[in-house]
Amino acid sequence: MTDEVLNLFRAAGAIKEGHFLLASGLHSPVYWEKFRILQRPRVTGKLCRVIAQHFRGQTIDVVAGPTTGGIILAFETARQLGVRSIFAEKEGAVRLFRRDFEIASGEHVLVVDDIVTTGNSLRETLNAIDRLGGIAVGIGVLVDRSEKSVVLDLPLFSCLRSPTVAYSPSECPLCAAHIPLSKPGAAT
Repeated sequence: MTDEVLNLFRAAGAIKEGHFLLASGLHSPVYWEKFRILQRPRVTGKLCRVIAQHFRGQTIDVVAGPTTGGIILAFETARQLGVRSIFAEKEGAVRLFRRDFEIASGEHVLVVDDIVTTGNSLRETLNAIDRLGGIAVGIGVLVDRSEKSVVLDLPLFSCLRSPTVAYSPSECPLCAAHIPLSKPGAAT
Protein backbone atom coordinates (compact mmCIF):
# COMPACT_ATOMS: atom_id res chain seq x y z
CA MET A 1 0.00 0.00 0.00
CA THR A 2 2.93 2.37 0.69
CA ASP A 3 3.91 2.61 -2.98
CA GLU A 4 0.28 3.10 -4.00
CA VAL A 5 -0.18 5.96 -1.50
CA LEU A 6 3.09 7.58 -2.58
CA ASN A 7 1.99 7.31 -6.21
CA LEU A 8 -1.36 8.97 -5.36
CA PHE A 9 0.48 11.94 -3.84
CA ARG A 10 2.91 12.14 -6.76
CA ALA A 11 0.15 11.91 -9.38
CA ALA A 12 -1.75 14.71 -7.63
CA GLY A 13 1.37 16.93 -7.60
CA ALA A 14 1.18 16.99 -3.80
CA ILE A 15 4.89 16.59 -3.08
CA LYS A 16 6.60 19.96 -3.52
CA GLU A 17 10.31 20.74 -3.38
CA GLY A 18 11.86 24.07 -2.39
CA HIS A 19 12.14 25.88 0.96
CA PHE A 20 8.96 25.78 3.02
CA LEU A 21 7.69 27.08 6.34
CA LEU A 22 5.65 24.27 7.90
CA ALA A 23 2.68 24.75 10.24
CA SER A 24 4.97 23.51 13.03
CA GLY A 25 7.26 26.51 12.48
CA LEU A 26 10.01 24.27 11.10
CA HIS A 27 11.55 24.67 7.65
CA SER A 28 11.79 21.85 5.11
CA PRO A 29 12.93 21.26 1.53
CA VAL A 30 9.79 19.13 1.01
CA TYR A 31 6.15 20.14 1.45
CA TRP A 32 3.26 17.69 1.36
CA GLU A 33 0.36 19.71 -0.08
CA LYS A 34 -2.49 17.63 1.31
CA PHE A 35 -5.15 19.73 -0.37
CA ARG A 36 -3.97 18.38 -3.74
CA ILE A 37 -5.33 15.09 -2.34
CA LEU A 38 -8.25 16.37 -0.25
CA GLN A 39 -9.82 18.10 -3.25
CA ARG A 40 -10.28 14.67 -4.84
CA PRO A 41 -13.18 12.83 -3.14
CA ARG A 42 -12.35 9.42 -4.63
CA VAL A 43 -8.71 9.56 -3.53
CA THR A 44 -9.63 10.97 -0.11
CA GLY A 45 -12.27 8.27 0.28
CA LYS A 46 -9.77 5.57 -0.60
CA LEU A 47 -7.23 6.80 1.96
CA CYS A 48 -9.88 7.24 4.67
CA ARG A 49 -11.06 3.69 3.92
CA VAL A 50 -7.52 2.47 4.70
CA ILE A 51 -7.63 4.31 8.04
CA ALA A 52 -11.16 3.08 8.81
CA GLN A 53 -10.25 -0.53 7.98
CA HIS A 54 -7.21 -0.33 10.24
CA PHE A 55 -9.34 0.71 13.23
CA ARG A 56 -12.50 -1.28 12.38
CA GLY A 57 -13.36 -3.70 15.14
CA GLN A 58 -12.42 -1.23 17.87
CA THR A 59 -15.10 0.65 19.74
CA ILE A 60 -15.30 4.07 18.09
CA ASP A 61 -18.16 6.48 18.79
CA VAL A 62 -16.82 9.57 17.07
CA VAL A 63 -13.98 10.60 14.74
CA ALA A 64 -12.29 13.93 15.45
CA GLY A 65 -9.70 15.94 13.58
CA PRO A 66 -7.96 19.28 13.92
CA THR A 67 -8.81 22.06 11.50
CA THR A 68 -8.37 22.36 8.55
CA GLY A 69 -7.53 19.15 6.69
CA GLY A 70 -8.68 17.05 9.62
CA ILE A 71 -12.26 18.24 9.04
CA ILE A 72 -12.48 16.47 5.69
CA LEU A 73 -10.67 13.36 6.92
CA ALA A 74 -12.78 13.11 10.09
CA PHE A 75 -15.99 13.40 8.09
CA GLU A 76 -15.05 10.76 5.52
CA THR A 77 -13.53 8.32 8.02
CA ALA A 78 -16.60 8.70 10.27
CA ARG A 79 -18.91 8.15 7.29
CA GLN A 80 -17.11 4.91 6.49
CA LEU A 81 -17.28 3.79 10.12
CA GLY A 82 -20.91 4.86 10.53
CA VAL A 83 -20.23 7.22 13.46
CA ARG A 84 -20.25 10.98 14.17
CA SER A 85 -17.60 13.43 12.99
CA ILE A 86 -16.35 16.54 14.78
CA PHE A 87 -13.36 18.88 14.59
CA ALA A 88 -11.25 20.91 16.99
CA GLU A 89 -10.46 24.53 16.17
CA LYS A 90 -7.53 26.62 17.27
CA GLU A 91 -8.45 29.32 19.76
CA GLY A 92 -5.42 31.15 21.07
CA ALA A 93 -2.89 28.57 22.24
CA VAL A 94 -5.36 25.66 22.50
CA ARG A 95 -7.74 23.64 20.36
CA LEU A 96 -11.38 23.43 21.36
CA PHE A 97 -14.49 21.68 20.17
CA ARG A 98 -16.86 24.55 19.40
CA ARG A 99 -20.08 24.76 17.35
CA ASP A 100 -21.98 22.66 19.91
CA PHE A 101 -19.78 19.63 19.26
CA GLU A 102 -19.93 17.26 22.19
CA ILE A 103 -18.06 14.25 23.41
CA ALA A 104 -19.86 12.42 26.17
CA SER A 105 -17.75 11.27 29.09
CA GLY A 106 -16.37 7.85 28.19
CA GLU A 107 -17.02 8.09 24.43
CA HIS A 108 -14.31 6.46 22.33
CA VAL A 109 -12.68 8.83 19.85
CA LEU A 110 -10.53 8.10 16.83
CA VAL A 111 -8.35 11.09 15.90
CA VAL A 112 -7.40 11.67 12.26
CA ASP A 113 -5.19 14.24 10.58
CA ASP A 114 -3.51 14.85 7.27
CA ILE A 115 0.26 15.23 7.75
CA VAL A 116 2.19 14.73 10.99
CA THR A 117 5.58 16.38 11.48
CA THR A 118 5.85 17.15 15.21
CA GLY A 119 2.44 15.92 16.43
CA ASN A 120 1.46 19.29 17.94
CA SER A 121 -1.98 19.47 16.26
CA LEU A 122 -2.67 15.91 17.34
CA ARG A 123 -1.60 16.62 20.94
CA GLU A 124 -3.84 19.70 21.04
CA THR A 125 -6.79 17.66 19.72
CA LEU A 126 -6.10 14.89 22.24
CA ASN A 127 -6.06 17.48 25.03
CA ALA A 128 -9.43 18.82 23.85
CA ILE A 129 -10.85 15.27 23.91
CA ASP A 130 -9.42 14.75 27.39
CA ARG A 131 -11.01 17.97 28.71
CA LEU A 132 -14.44 16.68 27.63
CA GLY A 133 -13.92 13.25 29.21
CA GLY A 134 -13.56 11.35 25.94
CA ILE A 135 -11.27 8.36 25.52
CA ALA A 136 -8.92 8.59 22.55
CA VAL A 137 -8.41 5.10 21.12
CA GLY A 138 -6.04 5.72 18.22
CA ILE A 139 -4.69 8.11 15.60
CA GLY A 140 -4.83 7.78 11.82
CA VAL A 141 -2.96 10.08 9.45
CA LEU A 142 -2.39 10.23 5.72
CA VAL A 143 1.36 10.85 5.94
CA ASP A 144 3.74 10.57 8.86
CA ARG A 145 6.64 12.73 7.69
CA SER A 146 8.29 12.97 11.13
CA GLU A 147 12.02 12.27 11.23
CA LYS A 148 11.74 10.67 14.67
CA SER A 149 8.66 8.74 15.68
CA VAL A 150 6.14 11.07 17.29
CA VAL A 151 5.24 9.75 20.75
CA LEU A 152 1.56 10.22 21.55
CA ASP A 153 0.93 7.21 23.84
CA LEU A 154 -1.66 5.86 21.39
CA PRO A 155 -1.49 3.60 18.37
CA LEU A 156 -0.53 5.75 15.37
CA PHE A 157 -1.41 4.44 11.93
CA SER A 158 -0.27 6.21 8.77
CA CYS A 159 -1.23 5.45 5.20
CA LEU A 160 2.34 6.43 4.35
CA ARG A 161 5.45 6.74 6.51
CA SER A 162 7.93 9.01 4.75
CA PRO A 163 10.51 10.61 7.07
CA THR A 164 11.24 14.07 5.70
CA VAL A 165 13.94 16.39 7.01
CA ALA A 166 12.84 19.55 8.84
CA TYR A 167 14.99 22.23 10.46
CA SER A 168 14.54 24.82 13.15
CA PRO A 169 14.74 28.24 11.44
CA SER A 170 18.05 29.03 13.21
CA GLU A 171 19.67 25.84 11.86
CA CYS A 172 18.14 25.80 8.38
CA PRO A 173 20.75 25.33 5.62
CA LEU A 174 18.21 26.61 3.08
CA CYS A 175 18.03 29.94 4.94
CA ALA A 176 21.84 30.02 5.11
CA ALA A 177 21.91 29.50 1.33
CA HIS A 178 19.44 32.45 0.93
CA ILE A 179 16.84 30.28 -0.79
CA PRO A 180 13.51 32.15 -0.60
CA LEU A 181 11.10 30.76 1.99
CA SER A 182 7.62 29.75 0.78
CA LYS A 183 4.67 29.84 3.16
CA PRO A 184 2.10 27.41 1.73
CA GLY A 185 -1.44 28.12 2.77
CA ALA A 186 -0.64 31.72 3.73
CA ALA A 187 -2.92 34.42 2.37
CA THR A 188 -1.42 36.24 -0.57
